[in-house]
Amino acid sequence: MKVLFIGNSHTYMNDMPALFAELMKETAKEETEAVMLAYSGRSLSWHRAEYFSIRYQLLYGGFDYCVIQQAAHPFPDVSETMQAGKELTDLCLKCGVKPVLFMTWAEKAYPEHQKIMSDTYRKLAEETGALLAPVGEVFEKVSFKYPEIELYYKDGEHASVLGDFLAASVITAVLSGTDQIECPPELPDYGVNFDDPQHPYALLDKHEIFRKADRESAEKILSVIREGGYCNDLQKM
Repeated sequence: MKVLFIGNSHTYMNDMPALFAELMKETAKEETEAVMLAYSGRSLSWHRAEYFSIRYQLLYGGFDYCVIQQAAHPFPDVSETMQAGKELTDLCLKCGVKPVLFMTWAEKAYPEHQKIMSDTYRKLAEETGALLAPVGEVFEKVSFKYPEIELYYKDGEHASVLGDFLAASVITAVLSGTDQIECPPELPDYGVNFDDPQHPYALLDKHEIFRKADRESAEKILSVIREGGYCNDLQKM
């Protein structure tokens, strides 16, 4: 399986697509390659304007799925999201690639923002026939059921290591058709530093990036995913 990820920092934090590929390999017993077009702060409208880059990847990249993530904080206007989302999912389908909508999560300080995000992603999935990975809704459920689990990075917007494990696990459940996911012994924490916006930094040594996983918290996250039956969102397209 080959998957293209389109989004922004909520996609690239902690090398989430690479973790997804590893989870798919262990869960579905299928070699999975994850390719990423993700840029800080970018919305789907920006990606749509970069039409030729995305077109080339979809047409010649040999992808099975394209995971599409809208900007989150702030969440763009609903009409803008619907228009750009429809154009990108249509482009995927015309190139023979199945679109997957990666629903993001509300800011830690404003959990009430989740509703507009959830409603918009679900409407977009319904109107386009795209698959839906409801990551934001699982964020909300885990935060409520297990408040001791820190899903957020220190800025209260991006995901922590466990938050990105949650994201990768939900996408894995949707694309594998099974929720029997196991936490690997190590999870990626790429030591991001945004202190200087012009010179961001993350670790480059894979031996430093992967660290011992908090398996107890990971299992609690997986229990919520199993209860939700998100693997049932896998549809024949």
